[in-house]
Amino acid sequence: MQNEDQDITPMEESYLDESHLDETHQEITHCGFVAIVGRPNVGKSTLMNHILGQKLSITSRKPQTTRDQILGVKTEGSIQTIYVDTPGLHLGQQKAINRFMNKTATAALKDVDVVLFVIDAERWTDEDESVLQKVQYAQCPVVLVVNKVDNLDEKDELLPKLALLSEKMEFAQIVPISALRNKNLDRLENLVESYIPEGTQYYPEDQITNRSSRFLAAEIVREKITRQLGQEVPYEVAVQIEEFVYEENAIHISALILVERNGQKRILIGDKGEKIKLIGREARIDMENLFQHKVMLNTWVKVRSGWSDDERALASLGYQDN
Repeated sequence: MQNEDQDITPMEESYLDESHLDETHQEITHCGFVAIVGRPNVGKSTLMNHILGQKLSITSRKPQTTRDQILGVKTEGSIQTIYVDTPGLHLGQQKAINRFMNKTATAALKDVDVVLFVIDAERWTDEDESVLQKVQYAQCPVVLVVNKVDNLDEKDELLPKLALLSEKMEFAQIVPISALRNKNLDRLENLVESYIPEGTQYYPEDQITNRSSRFLAAEIVREKITRQLGQEVPYEVAVQIEEFVYEENAIHISALILVERNGQKRILIGDKGEKIKLIGREARIDMENLFQHKVMLNTWVKVRSGWSDDERALASLGYQDN
């Protein structure tokens, strides 16, 4: 056994020095949360999907498509940015589902490192003003993201608009973008990363969301319904995944679609079942792209009167406080 007072050989000394360097020069990691907020239909979900390079949040031209909070995780080297896509903050909370969506969106402003307040370049509304009143109390930098600038008829309209917007609040930055066309998103991402603090990363580098496959499957079905149907039906539709089974050759998924009235059920099914077949076919294609597996999808429609204004029904469908 070596004596405690015995000299350390040069080889041993070199080894100890290198070990010490390995411990003190470990890579510093960064991790932080970014809330994406704004009124309905300004492009929040499209923005997150394009930043991630993968479709997580469902989208449509109809407002209030997103109902729940969805985390999108992007890890690049030592920086992990966790984007929080939220329902559109809107005026008028007549039903329990509306109150739930507004509460969910407002809660996202707490305990985040950056807020992206997304607006439409073409117009400022009372709902934008309402969101502004909430983000003013955020305890972190608020970046105003002016989306859909490609829709402006005259490009020289932009600078006067940005000047007027800068008077509404002392934003950390104002960034004009087109989420749909990937315009200026690199600049926005670089700005966001500059605010991400040092810290341990929450998720493995290959994980892109906190949501389950069941949740994502239900959202895909709901997106296809929203895109295929008129103004009234989508807001009184919920989707519940009752079976999600991996087998060797395929994933077997059963989706129950809830509506509030018999008339909505007839519209959703369509003449000779053509509408529900189309919805199922489009949903299956997206699921196969997302899960990278063959999907066998079964859908059926059921009437559950008043579910969207029933707190207990909402909880049973997964719409509950996190």
